[in-house]
Parts: sequence; structure tokens; C-alpha cells
Amino acid sequence: MKRKIIFALIFAVLFAACTGRKTKKEDMDTMNKVVASATPDDMFLLVGTYTSEGGSQGIYVYKFDTETGKSDSLSLAEAVNPSYLVVSPDEKFVYAVGENGDGESTAVTFAFDKGRGVLQYLNSSNTESPGPCFIEIDKTGKSVLTANYGGGSISVFQVNDDGTLSSADPVIGFEGSGPDTTRQESSHLHSVRFSPDGKFLFAADLGTDKIYRYNAIGSVFEGQPVLSQASLKEFSTPAGTGPRHFDFYPNGKYFYLLGELSGDVIVYDYDGGDLKEKQVIATDTVEGLRGSADIHVSPDGKFLYASNRLKADGIAIFSIDPDDGTLTKAGYQPTGRHPRNFVITPNGKLLLVASRDDNKIQVFTINNETGLLTDTGQDINVSKPVCLKFATM
Repeated sequence: MKRKIIFALIFAVLFAACTGRKTKKEDMDTMNKVVASATPDDMFLLVGTYTSEGGSQGIYVYKFDTETGKSDSLSLAEAVNPSYLVVSPDEKFVYAVGENGDGESTAVTFAFDKGRGVLQYLNSSNTESPGPCFIEIDKTGKSVLTANYGGGSISVFQVNDDGTLSSADPVIGFEGSGPDTTRQESSHLHSVRFSPDGKFLFAADLGTDKIYRYNAIGSVFEGQPVLSQASLKEFSTPAGTGPRHFDFYPNGKYFYLLGELSGDVIVYDYDGGDLKEKQVIATDTVEGLRGSADIHVSPDGKFLYASNRLKADGIAIFSIDPDDGTLTKAGYQPTGRHPRNFVITPNGKLLLVASRDDNKIQVFTINNETGLLTDTGQDINVSKPVCLKFATM
């Protein structure tokens, strides 16, 4: 009797193992078929998350139809707190921050197998400064930079021939403070982006109410930094702004800064790397919001969108005057809880919102005439989504 039980248990284990292998192969076959069936309207959607035990495990990859808003899950690349992503110009690599504390903060490299929709881990490099929350790559694909909120710094990495990252060098630190003694006790770099022409790097410092600008070096050779540190220029914003994210008008003539603490969008004329303030407009009427997050101009330059969290969660909608870049309030779209990052499809038809605390990505259609949003109801359920990026299929 005992021998029969033992044989039965062995058979059950072997059967389960074989079934597991079959299921994994079937999943891979299904994934390959989904990628192979892509149409010109389909794109890869990459989702960065905050990870946790029993929650998200890293970066999720989907097939996304930019006409209908429908999506299909493809793969997962395990990573710890990959809260912001950037895709290389040739789309062969994806870089993510590991938003962690001292000694554990990283920039992580993945090879992007677009034939299967899979990210493969290559290497990670310590940012040498805590709390990286934004990552950027130059137009040549040779330099990657992180904005480190906790360390008040920018980490610069060179990209090796195989796509992996070098050690951080230099790590550029900043000093200063602002009037908000809770949030602005020291420098907190929140984003770094190159200008559309690639000639300058701009950085937003929430802690000091400043925007920093560096000249970018166009042809970087091995061992040469992408930035000229001696070229630093500072632009002060109104006290208590808390600069977070910013975007450029499609033709590069205007610069839009979102203040996390003030809840304002500041409009600047942009000319040859210089900023001239021309308008300040509130993203919402809730007083003391202190939770604005992300900002994007629509691809056609007709509308600007900005997300607010903590109170009245939603997206503020503005129309843009094409003659001078100034903004007029057009509407407000409530969203799920804590709308952090959002993204607009390249065709300008859909806007996707990472509603972190509702564990979902909401898909909205954009009215081309008014800029207003309509929820399609085609939510993508994923734990703690915080960053959304597209890549071609």
C-alpha cells in the first residue's frame, strides 16, 4: 500500500512538472503569435512600476493598439522599483532606474527583443546617489543620465558598445533650499531632459526652485562626459514652485514647467537655450494641492495636459495658443487615484494614465477639437504603475 502511494506521488509531481513546461511553451507560442499579428497601429507599451511582495515584480510589456485602445499582455522583466524608463533611440535597449536608497539605487540595462516583446537583463550600475526618479538618454544613444531626488544630483553614464552602462561618472551634486521646509530642505532633482535639438540638457530641481541648463557635447568619445559642467546656467522659478517635470512645444519655441508644490504650469519662451517667463496658470482650483506630477504637450501642439494627485485626482486640460504658446483652461478629467505619469500615443488619439493607487492604467480618447478626454473603459490592470513608454512594433 505504501509503495502505491509513493508511486502515485511521484507520478503526480512528474505530471505537474510536465504540465508546467507545456504551459510555459504554450504561453511563449501565444506571445509570439500576438507580436507576429501586429498591425501598423500597434505599439509596444512598457510599464514601469513600484514593486512589492505580492504586487508588481518589475517592468511589464504589452501590445497596444493606438487606434482602438485594446491591449495584450506580453512579458515581464523582473526589477526592483523600476519607476522610470527610457527607450534607446534605436529601440534596441531599455534603461530603467532602480528607485531605492543609499547603496541600492541603480540604472539598469535591458536588451529589447522586439521580435518576441521581451526584455533581457544586461547589467546595472549604481547611481552613487539615492532615489533616482527619472532617466534620460541623448540622441546618439551614447549617454544615459538619471535625476536623483534623494541625493539632489545628476548621475551620468556612458553606454558601452553592447548597450550596457559604465560606472556613474560624473555625479553632479547641487545645493540649496526653498521656502517649504518639509519638501525643500535641500536639493531634489526630479527630471532631466535634452532640448529637442540636443544642444542642451535641462534639469528641474524641486528643492531649490531652479531649472539648471548645461551645454551638451554633440560627439562624445570614450571617456568624455556628455555635458560641459563649466557651462551651467541657472533659471529661478517663483518661490515654492517645486519644479518637477517639463515639456517642449513641438517646434521648440515654448517650454512648459509643472510645479509639484505650487500646482502651476509656468510658460516660457524658449530661444537658443534661454528661458523667458511669460505666463503662470493653475492646474486646479484645489488650494494647497502640492501633488502635481506630469506634463505633456499633444503631438499636434494644440493641447497641454498636467496630472494632479493627492486631492481631486485627475488631468488638467489646456488649449495652446499657436501664436504665442500661452494656455487657456479647457477642462478637467477625473482619473483613478494617484495619476502619476501619463503618455499620449504618437498619433495623438489616446491618452493613458498610470493610476498608481488603483493598480490600473486608464485609457482615454482625446477629442481633437476640444482636447477633452473620454474614458474607454479598457483599463490595463497592473500593480502600482508609475511610468508608461511606447516603442514601435
